[in-house]
Amino acid sequence: MNFLFAWRYFKAKKSTNAINIIAWISILAIGVGAAALILVLSVFNGFEDLVKSLYSSFYPDLRVGPAAGKQLVLTNAQLAQIRGVNGVAWSSATLEEKALLQNGDNQSIIYLKGVDDNYRRVSGVADHMLRGSFEVGTAEEPMLVLGAGVENAVGVQSDRNLAPLLVHLPRKGSADLSNPLNSISADTVNTSGAFLIQQDFDNKYVLTSLGFVQRMMDLPPDRYSYLEIALKGNADPATVQRRVASLLGGQYKVQTRYEQNASLYAVMRAEKWVIYAILSLILVVAAFNMIGSLTMLVLEKKADIQVLHALGSSSRRIQGIFLSEGMLLALIGGGSGILLALGLALAQLKYKFIPLTGGSFLIDYFPVKLNPWDFVLVASTILVIALIASWIPARKAAKQQFALREP
Repeated sequence: MNFLFAWRYFKAKKSTNAINIIAWISILAIGVGAAALILVLSVFNGFEDLVKSLYSSFYPDLRVGPAAGKQLVLTNAQLAQIRGVNGVAWSSATLEEKALLQNGDNQSIIYLKGVDDNYRRVSGVADHMLRGSFEVGTAEEPMLVLGAGVENAVGVQSDRNLAPLLVHLPRKGSADLSNPLNSISADTVNTSGAFLIQQDFDNKYVLTSLGFVQRMMDLPPDRYSYLEIALKGNADPATVQRRVASLLGGQYKVQTRYEQNASLYAVMRAEKWVIYAILSLILVVAAFNMIGSLTMLVLEKKADIQVLHALGSSSRRIQGIFLSEGMLLALIGGGSGILLALGLALAQLKYKFIPLTGGSFLIDYFPVKLNPWDFVLVASTILVIALIASWIPARKAAKQQFALREP
């Protein structure tokens, strides 16, 4: 019944066009705000998914590291036990250390990461080769796979392999305090290719043979930085994490992919809420228009309110009518904006008609991902703001004194 009155008041001709104009401005502002919220959140979801997919190409499903220090010891028996854990598909031992990479006068500080033969199965780096091939060689004949940023910094074309690069690496196993230069090992290594994933990796990582890094650092073959684990398709990361952690004990730290990048995910979540809060201000501005429109409508329908009182309507019923009027404006504006945003987002998904300029990213269009919870969030926000905005004029209407004849 309340919405029936609200609909009649919305359609009825007003004594002044200003009321209609302000009402339609409110609807337009709510529609623009709703569309902007849905579209921006959907684009943000698309970028978030893209970043996560890029990071998942470098970070494994699970990673075993030392609870303290930079290196861990894993025996062959322990490695075999981990491979036998239910849910584990593959494991790869890796060893990372800062190194100096030199090509003539060009040099760069890098993270040299030694990987074993199973690394292809736990990482997606091999699927993101910019040029050349993913070949890390052996301990005796190593090869370097450079990040695209490192390749540019040292001025080489990795696939051409015109001249070997000089690698300087600290010896961890036998430091000579009397002659610090003896604590640095150096060797020349050829390149096999370059990968392009994301600047955080491209600008600092170089991959090579695990045995080569262990030899350069004077470390035994059971000394690693991490054990990287790929899970079977139906395995739950948290469950397998608990199994591996209970198997190894407290000297080791087992992290899921989320925990390896906890700060990144926290920042992305915070950014999304900040964007939501900023764009919600458009709806708040629309609410002020709605207050003005409903207040003028209350003055316009003052005689109708008196008649409703005379017919026995309670103040609560009259308040409900004008609350419904505000909700009606919100439903028309919000519904139109959400449908418009949905259409544009689906069109972008199919036709990619909005380009991403600059040419420095992996894609040339704005990525979009529709999340049903975003629609629920935006719709709820619109209804809450509309309810609050409608309360003041609706309360004013309910408090009008019953008097059929003006004094």
